[in-house]
Amino acid sequence: MGTNYNLVAMIPARMGSKRIPQKNIRYMAGKPLIQYPIDFAKKSGKFKSIWVNTESEKLGALCKTMGVNFHRRPQELANDTATNRDFMYEFLQKHNCDYVVMFNPTSPALRQETVNSFIEYLQSNDFDTILSVAEVKAEAFFKNRKVNFDGQDKIPSQLLEPIHFVVWAMTAWKRDTFIKLQESNECPIFGGEVGQFVIPGDESVDLDTEEDWRVAEALLLVRENKFHLEAKYLDL
Repeated sequence: MGTNYNLVAMIPARMGSKRIPQKNIRYMAGKPLIQYPIDFAKKSGKFKSIWVNTESEKLGALCKTMGVNFHRRPQELANDTATNRDFMYEFLQKHNCDYVVMFNPTSPALRQETVNSFIEYLQSNDFDTILSVAEVKAEAFFKNRKVNFDGQDKIPSQLLEPIHFVVWAMTAWKRDTFIKLQESNECPIFGGEVGQFVIPGDESVDLDTEEDWRVAEALLLVRENKFHLEAKYLDL
C-alpha cells in the first residue's frame, strides 16, 4: 500500500529559451506546450498544489487562467546559467511538501497513465530522488569501453542488459533531502537513494531542437488519429 505523501507539482517555464525560442507558448499539435504538463498534473488528481515556475508575469497570469498557481522566479535564476539545482532550491524554500514532482514542458509525448504510474511508484517507495529514464537494449560503449556486453559473441539484443538514460520528463525529490544536500554544498539533483522509473520509448522525446519538435508533433498527431496509418505488407 502506498504512502499518502504531501505532493506539490512544479513546472519550469523560463521564457528565454534560445534553441527553441518561446517554446512554452508555442502550439504543439493543437495546444500550447505549457498546457501539456499542466494537464498531466491536474488529471492525476494527486497534488496539493500545482505551480508554474517562470520569470514572466504574463505567462504566470495566463497559467492562472488554466487553473494552476504562479511561482515568480527571480530574474537571476532565469538566465542560461541557472540550473535545476538553483531554481528548485529557491522554490522549495517557499513551498512545504514531502515531495516535489517536476514536470518538464519539453516532454509532451507522455501519456497520462505513465504519469499516474510514476506517482504510484513514488508513493510506494521511500526514495530521495526519482528519475524518469528510457531503456535501450543495444551494445553500449563509454570512453571506448564496453558497458553491457563482453564482445566475445554477438548475442540477440533482447538478451542484453538494458541501458538506462535520464530523460527528465518527470523528476521527484524529497524536499528535506534536497534542501539538506544543497545547504551542505552537495549536489541534490542525484542525491540520496535514487529510484529509476522507466518510461516507454515513444514518450521519451525531449524538445531540444526544431527536429525534436517535429518528431514530437508528428507522434502526437498520429496518436490523435490525425493521420491514420494502417499496417501494410508486400505480397509474397
